Order: sequence, then structure tokens, then C-alpha cells
Amino acid sequence: MKGIIKFGIGFVTGRQNICKLINNTYKQLIEQVNKSEKQIELTIFILFDMQYESTTRKDFYGLIPEVYKNINIKYITPEDIEEQKKILIGKEILTKKEANLFFGYGYAKGRNTIMYYALKKKMDYLLFWDDDEYPVACIKEDTDEEITWQKQDNILKAIDFTKNADVMMGHKCGYVSPIPYIELKEDINENLFKNYIEAVSNEAISWDSIREQLVKYNGYRYIVKSELESNKVKEIKYDGFGKWVSGSPLCLNFNHIDKIPSFYNPEGARGEDTFFSTWLENTKVVQAPLYHFHDAFLKYTCVLNGKYPKKLRSIKMEDAQTTERFMKASIGWIRYKPLFLYLTDRKNYSNKINKTREELKVSIPEVNKLFENLDLNILLHELEKFNNNVKKDYDDYIKTEEAWKKIKSSIIK
Repeated sequence: MKGIIKFGIGFVTGRQNICKLINNTYKQLIEQVNKSEKQIELTIFILFDMQYESTTRKDFYGLIPEVYKNINIKYITPEDIEEQKKILIGKEILTKKEANLFFGYGYAKGRNTIMYYALKKKMDYLLFWDDDEYPVACIKEDTDEEITWQKQDNILKAIDFTKNADVMMGHKCGYVSPIPYIELKEDINENLFKNYIEAVSNEAISWDSIREQLVKYNGYRYIVKSELESNKVKEIKYDGFGKWVSGSPLCLNFNHIDKIPSFYNPEGARGEDTFFSTWLENTKVVQAPLYHFHDAFLKYTCVLNGKYPKKLRSIKMEDAQTTERFMKASIGWIRYKPLFLYLTDRKNYSNKINKTREELKVSIPEVNKLFENLDLNILLHELEKFNNNVKKDYDDYIKTEEAWKKIKSSIIK
């Protein structure tokens, strides 16, 4: 390994709270760098999307001077993206279609764009970190009345756990799912809600996991001390379709760049980590005890200021922000389900699409009772649209990976 470790952190963001996140965690990051036995050069890549929440450019430039003094900050602007696309097209490395598939905004294109810049800047590691996660673990045994909190050395752990692998996935704790707390059988018919979850389910969302979190922990995931203190690393095995990882915390070993694939999602959908996972058959993937607190509804930004609550309250559909988050997640999931089914079970694709359609039809009227002014029947329209486009999306999924291979070849001489 080189004398200096070049470590990148990638934020694909559309929320202006990214500045609060970085301003309140940079000291923790610098402390890690200073106590490392090896010299670490830290760069934060920020790709911001002004369309996501109708923000302005100014909303993303609120970092305090101390951050700039201690960390290399690389903003990736709309002008940067267009310039790089023109350069690659002009050099005949990519076609215009390939450039537009690979670069840009959204979950997958944003990550691909950051990977491109990280590769150009010769990063050794790139940690993708979501803007609603904080580097701290919430700890609670079943017998505990109160929560305790522990900061996470996410840079040092990412390096340690990734150096002998190609891809490292950490863990989320806190409110890990964008599904608010629902009192089953009181707020909603449990069997019908099960139909709904099964309709939108994927490799990361299942009825059993959602039900356990809702019933036992009011939607939260806590870490027990034995798990936190363990240095046990689990290698993720290929199941015939993929080695399934979540998008954050996710660390990529750029010293093994040939093992790092591209991200993809159908336009306007989620699933960027899912389709990344399908390319990992020959990549060494590990899951390691590195934890981020997931604040799915941005109800606990106080944690960033070191104000740690002793208890976490149930988050119900009590305000527009929570409702909108649930709606966006549901739409994002159903938009990528056709391609997910097409990749993992093409033989039974039509039957599974029909099953998804029927589950939505019977469950949406019940789930709609949770809303005052929103109607989830839009999911039926979205399912048909992305079902009709599944072959095109599959073709784009293939072409995106081909574009990334061309980019890697052009940079690594």
C-alpha cells in the first residue's frame, strides 16, 4: 500500500442538510485521520441535485471555513458534469448515449459520476455515505430502558475492513426503513398491509423483517453491545443473482478498480445498490461491524450536535414530510421491481408481474386509509409503465456497465 492513503467520501445529495451533516461531523473525521498510524488524505465529493427538493445552489455551499481548512472538498457542479461528458465524447471514449446513461443526477448516475472523479483523483478508497445517516450507533439490549450512543470511526473501520476485500458494506441502525410506524390491526389490516409490502418488496425489503421491526421495536433497529464490540467480518456469498449490498455505508476499494462495477437504476426509480449488486459475482464483498444511524425522516438531527436522546419515539404518518418520504420510497421501489424481476427470474417474469399487480389492487385501498390527500393508486400506473419499458431498461443497464469499463480503461493506462 502507498505511504499516503487517499480516502474519499461520496455524498449524492438533494437535501440542504448536507452542510449541517458535514459541519457537525468534520471534527470526528479529522480525529480519525490524526490518530491513524498511516497518513490519510481525506477528500469529500459532493454532487448536489437542485431538482430533488427545489433547492438553490447556495443551499449546498454552507460549509464552515474550518471544513475547508482541514478537508479537500470537491463540489461536482452541473457545469462540471457537462464538461466531462463533452471531453469523453470528443475523445471518442463514450458515445453521447453512453455519457448520458453514466453521468448525471439521481441515485445511480450521481454515484457513477462521483466514482469517475474519485478514479481521476486516484483515490484508494471511496465511502458512499447517505445524507440522512450519522456516524454513531444507538445501543440497546432488550432489557434496557434507555439507549446509549457510541461514535463510529467510519473512516478507519472502512479502511481496515476493505483493505482485504473489494467492497465493504456496513450496517444501518436507527430508523432503517422509510416505512413509518403503523399499529398493525389497529391502524391497518395486517394481512392487507402484508400484501402491500410483498408487492413492493425486493432483496432488501421483506414482510418478515418489516413486521418484526414494527411490532418489536416500533420501526427501529438497535445494536446490542456484543455485536458492536465484535470485529467479525462476514463474506457475502453469490446467490445465483447477486451479492446483495445496501448503498450506505458502502466502501469501494479503488486499488481493485477492475472489481468495481457501475450503478444503475431505471430513470426515476431506486435500486441503484440492487443493480450494482448483480455485477458482483467475481468481486469479494464483506459485511463488517461499521454502523451509521439512519435518520430516515430527519427527526433526530439533534444527534449531529451531540444531543443523544435516551428514547426514540414512534414515527407515524403525522406530517407531510413523513407521508411524502413513504410515498417517494414506494414509487421508487415499484419502478425498479420490473427490472429486478426480469434479471432474477425471467422465466417467471409475467407471472410475478401479474402477482404484484393483484397484490397492489387488493392492498392499496387499505393503505390509502393512512393518507388524507394522497392516493397510492399511482403505483399501478407506475408498475405498468416500467413493465412496458423493462427491455429498454435492461439494455440501458448493460450499456451503463459497458460505459464504465471504457472509462476505466481510458484512465488506467
